[in-house]
Amino acid sequence: MNRLLLTASLAFLGLVATQSNAFSFEKTITDTDLTKDEIVFDFDDDLSDAEIKAFGNEIGLSIRLNSIHSDEQNVYIADIAEGDFPRWNALLKKKAPAGWLESAEENIEYQMLGAPNDPLYKFQWNFQQVNAEGAWQHSTGKNVVVAVIDTGVALEDKSSKNIIAAKDLAGTGRVAGYDFVDDDAFPWDGHGHGTHVAGTIAQTTNNKYGVAGLANGAKIMPLRVLNARGFGQVADIANSIRFAADNGAQVINMSLGGPLPSLVMKKAINYAHSKGVTVVAAAGNGGKRSPSYPAAYDHTIAVAATQFDKKTTFYSQWGNFVDIAAPGGNTRVDQNGDGRPDGIMQQTLKAAGQTDKHDFLLYMGTSMAAPHVAAAAALVIEQGVTHPDKVEEVLLKTASDEMSAKYKNKREYKERYGSGLMQADSAAKNAALVPSGMRLGFATLLAGFLMFRVRRKDALAIVTSAQTATVLGLAGFFSAGLFFLPFVADFGCFQSVVGFLAKPFAEWDQGVLGLGFSQSSILGSAFIPVLAAGLLGSKARYAVAGIAFGFAGFLFAETFWITSDVSFIPTMGGALDHIWLAGNAVLSTAIGYLALKRR
Repeated sequence: MNRLLLTASLAFLGLVATQSNAFSFEKTITDTDLTKDEIVFDFDDDLSDAEIKAFGNEIGLSIRLNSIHSDEQNVYIADIAEGDFPRWNALLKKKAPAGWLESAEENIEYQMLGAPNDPLYKFQWNFQQVNAEGAWQHSTGKNVVVAVIDTGVALEDKSSKNIIAAKDLAGTGRVAGYDFVDDDAFPWDGHGHGTHVAGTIAQTTNNKYGVAGLANGAKIMPLRVLNARGFGQVADIANSIRFAADNGAQVINMSLGGPLPSLVMKKAINYAHSKGVTVVAAAGNGGKRSPSYPAAYDHTIAVAATQFDKKTTFYSQWGNFVDIAAPGGNTRVDQNGDGRPDGIMQQTLKAAGQTDKHDFLLYMGTSMAAPHVAAAAALVIEQGVTHPDKVEEVLLKTASDEMSAKYKNKREYKERYGSGLMQADSAAKNAALVPSGMRLGFATLLAGFLMFRVRRKDALAIVTSAQTATVLGLAGFFSAGLFFLPFVADFGCFQSVVGFLAKPFAEWDQGVLGLGFSQSSILGSAFIPVLAAGLLGSKARYAVAGIAFGFAGFLFAETFWITSDVSFIPTMGGALDHIWLAGNAVLSTAIGYLALKRR
C-alpha cells in the first residue's frame, strides 16, 4: 500500500520536543517585555537633573533621562515591576512637591501602523520575512478559497467526539470540506498539523487574540486525508484534489509528501490545473538533494523552507524541482533573540489526540513553508490574476534573490531557493499593477494613434479638446478601472466599493459572482462596445470610441498575458482563448475607429 508521510511529523525535526516543552502562549500578552514596566515623567522644565534624581532616590526609584534629546523638556523614565504602575501613580501624587510633576504615565508601547492587534503577532517573525504588512495594504485574499489537504482542521465543535474548534479560527472564513479518512462530511483534526497549516494561511486576524494569518480574508476548505498519526493513502489524496477542484477551491495546499511518485495523484493535479487551481506543496524534510512528491510534479509550486536568517533550513530538501522558498522555521535555534525557538507559531491542538485543547505552538518544516506560498497565491488571486500559471509567474518573479550572493555555485542556490524567498507584498502589488499597466498602455496608445489618424490636420485640438479627454478617460476606465485608488489612500468603509471600481469593467462579473468565476466570454469580448454603439449612436460617438478603445486595450493585453481563463472556451488559456481575445480586440478597435470617423 502506497502511503505518504506528513512532512512535518518526523520526530527528528523537533516537533515532538516543541509540543512537549514549555512553549505555550495561551496567556494574552499586552507588551513585549513581561519582566518590567516603565514610568515616563514630564517634570517642570526649570528643575535641575540633580533635583529630579534626588527626588527619585527619596521615593526609591532610579530616574534617568529618556535620551540626550529629552534634557530640555525634562522627560525622564524609571523601571518598575510588571503591573505596578497603579501603586506608583498613587504614591507620586502624594510625594511629588507641588508644581514639580506635570505628568506621570505608564510608558506604553505603540506599534507600526498596519500591524494587526493580535497580541502574539510580534512572535511571527516569519510574516516580517515575507513583508506581510506591505501586502495587507493591497490584499488579504478576500473570499479566495484555499483547500487544506491535511490532517483536517479544527474549525467546528462536535461534543459527541469531544472536539472543540480552535478559538483563533472562529472568525476565519470556511467552505464545506470532506473527511476522506472516515468518509464523512466532518473533517476534524486529530493530529494538529492541518490546523496549524490552516492558521498560517487564514488565522483570524485583528481579533485582539492570538496570532495572525497571512491571507486572513481567505476561506479554508478542510480536506482530511491524513489520520491522527499523520499518514494517508494516495487514493484519498487524489480524490481530495479533485474534490477541491470541483467545489470551488482556487488554491490547494499540500503540506505532505513522500519519495515515490503516483500516476493517480499526478493526473489529479493536472485535472486541478485544468480547472484553474493553483497547487502548492512542501518540498520535503529529508535534508538532502532528493525530490518529494507531490512537490516535484508539473503544475505544482514546490516550496523549500527558510529560518530567521533567511538561510534554507537543515531539513529542507533541495533539487531542480524546488520553485520558491518561504519561512519554515528552525526550533533548534533562537536567532532573533526573543527567548523562544524560531519556529512558526500558530494555534493548534495542544498535543496530538487532544481535540478539546488548543495552544499557540511552534512548529518547523517545509509543511510550515508551503502555506505561506498558498496564502500569497490567494493575495494574488484577489487582485484578479487567477490563471494558475500566471499566479505562479507572479510569485516567482517577485521573490527576493538576495541570498544568491552567498552562493558561488548558482546552481546550488537555484536548487535550494528556486526563484528566491517569497515576498508577499511584491506579489500582491505586481498582480494589481502589471496587468493594469499593460491594459491602460494598450488602450491609451490605440486611442491616441487613431485619434491622430482621424484628426491629424488639427493636432492641437487633439491635445486640448474635451472630446479627447472623453475618449482617453473612458478608454482608461474601461481598460484598467480605477486601479490606482487602493494605492493612494485607505477608504475605510468604502474599501469594498473602491476595490470593485479598481477592476476593469470586463471583470466586474467576478466582483459580483466571486473570484471563482473565469473571465466571462461575454464581458471579455466586443459585446459591450457593440451595445454602446447601438444605444448611444453618433451623438455620443466620442463616448463610444472611448469605451471601445478601453475594451480593445483590455483584450489586447489579455491576449499576450492571460490573467484568467475565458469561460466556455475549451482548454484553459489555450490557443482558442488567444484567438477569441485577439479577434474581439480587433473588432473593438474597429468600432472605436468608426465612431471617431462618424459625423
